[in-house]
Amino acid sequence: MPPPPPSDLVDEVVIRFDAYARARAARDSLLPTARTTPRHEQHAFEGLQAAITRLRNSRR
Repeated sequence: MPPPPPSDLVDEVVIRFDAYARARAARDSLLPTARTTPRHEQHAFEGLQAAITRLRNSRR
């Protein structure tokens, strides 16, 4: 059984996922000032992907 992943990498994935989820939710906000741009949403998604990749690579 492999050792558990470093907690800092897990924390980063959770934080990035939260940021992406907030960006997705803000995309369709009724308040124009609360809306996010597609670029911001894409940036959040890319950050999440990178954090997941780092977590996966730590398991090897």
